Amino acid sequence: MDNELYKPEILIQRLTLIVLAIVLAVLMAIFSVHMIRVSDPYIKSVLSISGDPVQGQAIFQMNCAGCHGLQGDGSVGPSLQKVSKRKSRFGLIHQVTSGETPPMPQFQPSAEKMADLLSYLETL
Repeated sequence: MDNELYKPEILIQRLTLIVLAIVLAVLMAIFSVHMIRVSDPYIKSVLSISGDPVQGQAIFQMNCAGCHGLQGDGSVGPSLQKVSKRKSRFGLIHQVTSGETPPMPQFQPSAEKMADLLSYLETL
């Protein structure tokens, strides 16, 4: 009977179940993080506003250009050219507001100003 546990068919079935369990766990984790982001009132508010890229550029010049360059092409901070291709809107909001990547400071603009800044960043 013990030999049956080591039959290739049974090993393949077990391996398949383990892989499926891992895939499901990863999908559940991704879904949970997404739901937390979507339910955040600040993020919901920012995403519900059509930002003005002209206002966003002014906000960028006052708060971000010192490190990221006047055109967002990098200086002390990294280049932000095509940043919206590398980061989602959620990721950009988190990056700006969290201050988790020193030396970038935490920046807490109003929802409208954040929407404006996002609109501008998407033009870079």
